[in-house]
Amino acid sequence: MLGLYAQNAQEARRRATIRIPMTKATTSIYRRVLLDHPRSALTVLCLLLAFFAYHAKDFKLDASAESLLLEDDRDLQLMREVDARYETQELLIVTFTPEGDLFSDASLELLRELRDALRSADGVDSVMSILDVPLINSSDVPLLEMAKNVPTLESPTIDRARARSELHDSPVYRELILSRDGKTTALALNLERDQEFVQLMAERNRLLIRRGASGSDSEGLEDLPAVSVAYNQARELLAERRHHQIANLREVIEPYRSKAQVHLGGVAMIADDMITFVRNDLIVFGTGVFLFVIVVLAAIFREVRWIVLPLVSCAYAGLAMIGILGLAGWPVTVISSNFLALMLIITISMNIHLCVRFRQLQSEQPEREHIDLVADTITLIVSPCLYTALTTIIGFGSLVLSQIKPVQDFGWMMSAGLAVSFITSFTLFPALLALMPKGKTVKVDDELPFTAAFARLAEHRGALIYSSTGLLLLVSLLGVSKLTVENAFISYFRKSTEIYQGMELIDRKLGGTTPLDILISYESGDTAEEIFDDEEEDDFDDWDVGAASGPENWFTPFKIDVVKQAHDYLDDQPEVGKVLSLASAIRVAEEVNDGEEFDGVQLAVLYRKLPAEVREPLIDPYFSFEHNEARIQLRIIDSLDGLRRVALLQRITDGLIETLGLREGAVTVSGTLVLYNNMLQSLYQSQISTLGAVLLGIALMLLVLFRSLKLALIGIIPQILAATFVMGVMGLVGIPLDIMTITIAAITIGIAVDNAIHYIYRFREEFARSGDYSETLRICHATIGRAVFYTSATIIFGFSILSFSNFWPTIYFGVLTGLAMTLALVGVLTLLPRLILLVKPFGNSATVS
Repeated sequence: MLGLYAQNAQEARRRATIRIPMTKATTSIYRRVLLDHPRSALTVLCLLLAFFAYHAKDFKLDASAESLLLEDDRDLQLMREVDARYETQELLIVTFTPEGDLFSDASLELLRELRDALRSADGVDSVMSILDVPLINSSDVPLLEMAKNVPTLESPTIDRARARSELHDSPVYRELILSRDGKTTALALNLERDQEFVQLMAERNRLLIRRGASGSDSEGLEDLPAVSVAYNQARELLAERRHHQIANLREVIEPYRSKAQVHLGGVAMIADDMITFVRNDLIVFGTGVFLFVIVVLAAIFREVRWIVLPLVSCAYAGLAMIGILGLAGWPVTVISSNFLALMLIITISMNIHLCVRFRQLQSEQPEREHIDLVADTITLIVSPCLYTALTTIIGFGSLVLSQIKPVQDFGWMMSAGLAVSFITSFTLFPALLALMPKGKTVKVDDELPFTAAFARLAEHRGALIYSSTGLLLLVSLLGVSKLTVENAFISYFRKSTEIYQGMELIDRKLGGTTPLDILISYESGDTAEEIFDDEEEDDFDDWDVGAASGPENWFTPFKIDVVKQAHDYLDDQPEVGKVLSLASAIRVAEEVNDGEEFDGVQLAVLYRKLPAEVREPLIDPYFSFEHNEARIQLRIIDSLDGLRRVALLQRITDGLIETLGLREGAVTVSGTLVLYNNMLQSLYQSQISTLGAVLLGIALMLLVLFRSLKLALIGIIPQILAATFVMGVMGLVGIPLDIMTITIAAITIGIAVDNAIHYIYRFREEFARSGDYSETLRICHATIGRAVFYTSATIIFGFSILSFSNFWPTIYFGVLTGLAMTLALVGVLTLLPRLILLVKPFGNSATVS
């Protein structure tokens, strides 16, 4: 009886698999090359692995701000120009909150020790603290006479009470280096500039701007590739140097943590810590998934060979892909840090299908030769696995349509990784299996309780399935309508991380975290020369009118008044924290001048006569004589509830033009806030484009595979429902779209459709034998349903390992994708077979329930 069933099943498979792309000729070549000579095949595979393993040494991680942005982003180019124009240095912030009064002798002495230690640290160019800043109003010395003796908190004659009052009330220092409550101060560490890197960045930016303006065929772009290579090398060296410098700074700070609350913050530290997060995620995810796979395989198969074979395939595919990334110079970012875990998950799912199918064939035909069983397994499983690999590649490949660079890179990386996984599974696995003895025949149980229950549900409870699907869809659509993209960058990190703690303190007490530059452009004219007369020249006998062609020529009452109005407008915005501009320093000087505003001559003289210690930090960063513009720096309170960045940027631009009566285009906004907002606002478009691409691509793939529009449609419906559901959950519980969660829908459809392909493929095969839909349903749940359950459980729990990340978007990605895959599994074992019974895509049957 068993032999008759095997014969009928074999004939049914022959009829049902006519369209398998692996033709007889291909099968013959595959068997001669790989299965008949497995040792030779393994030798070649080992040589390839050695080649890729060698290049694994070039594997790189990247967590720089540039890794999150597109190179042709005009706002990125503008920010680079502004940074170069004003020679902006990389800045680190050390916050210091002593146990006692900040201005007590003990606290100031401790602060002095910390400052001196930081000054001597490698890579630190200068340190600004409350001990060092010039105190204009705490001394009776006239402003223009301070050149030789600029008073600071360390000056012997300084009145500490007056100094404390000035620091607390100063429009410059309040919330910059001293919190409003006077309990926390900040030490600003200017890092040494790498001039070679700065020059390479400027040259590369110039060439990129030219390419964007004139197209790729523009003359003068022949140097761009060489400059880009040199720039990337310099950036890598700088990142390595910064890593060691930040590690050294942490060692310097550590002894002071027992005496005060001390936190390190800043963009350079965040980038360096995120590199550590990426490295840890790679290790944790890869190791966690690997250990989990061992447990799963042991629980499923309970035989050493079916544990070792998939593990060897996983290790081979993972190491090969790391080598490919190293060879290509393709760095891994925080977004793609889970690529190794995902590769292992997908590789193991392919291998589980191979193991299950081989064991079923061996159980059905125990008398057949071992090598024939291996060949039949490959012949029968390669087609659905190929199409499932392609559909998953479509799922990840759709991410390249995103407008966000790390999401694009993630899509390319996983597409290549899936190709590696497929090739490994159908070369290494069968070659190793062919070398092994046949082994004992294991009786495959008819069904699992889990799949049997779903078979009964799908066969007899159609109304329940349809009504549940409809209700789930309505709830999901309601949630989707509530999706948002606004989220605080600080919320990406666990509260236990120093990134979160430092950013939270700076955001709450020291004027906000996200920087924004406002550039106000003036028209020509209105210079200091035009307001001089002979009488005024006599009042300043050391003033050379001819010198008015220098930067001091820029200062006029009109320009300063414009800056003051703009400064006040910005300061009144609830989302804005600290604002710094020329108005800040000018108003400090006016307080010394008995509250009187300066005329044009006084402004020019003030600029020229101010000590360098005062002018360089308080005046020079806030205007450009060459570009005839004023610069206002401000920081946004990133953690503010209800922050809407698009509305804020539009309000700032429109409000300044209306308030100041400036011409259109006179106000330009630039900085990290603009770039971050661009990324957030592109999320909707990225979600639509990636989801549309994956749906179209997979629908076409199913149509090609099954040559049936009905099967293509019903095959994708459960996956659409799962993707919509998880997006609805995000909207209902208030999880915003971010650079990771926008990938969930496309990836869920791309991976989950694999189960639908395997199920439909097996259903067609079994129906060709039985001709009865209900009987075929029960057989499929007992056979392919087992493999679908095993692979889905592996994928679901594999994604759950991502919850150990320090990066909340990665955590959400793992948990929500696992949730979507759970619903997709239920859909494939209930809704999909129910739709098959309803539509009857394989023709009519005599007995259908």
